[in-house]
Amino acid sequence: MGDKNKAMLPISREEVEVDGVYTNEWGREEVLHRGENFPADPIMGTTEWQLSEFLFDNHHEGRTDERLVPKENDTDKIGKITHPRRQQQGGDAQ
Repeated sequence: MGDKNKAMLPISREEVEVDGVYTNEWGREEVLHRGENFPADPIMGTTEWQLSEFLFDNHHEGRTDERLVPKENDTDKIGKITHPRRQQQGGDAQ
């Protein structure tokens, strides 16, 4: 089951499970949302679709997700990594 090449791609009229940008086998890109059905290609008919990019709620606005921005009034800074190069001390630090 772990062979990625044998996995079946979704085809036209199947339900979309993940919001994202999908590309069909003819190179046509479509933004599709969960619950919609994969469309048929207007010229070629039924086609396979492959997820090429996930959609995020604020991705199109060019903003960082607010959950990733540190709060200025955060008083519980002990034990938090506030800088990317800061490391936690653990075990026997000698």
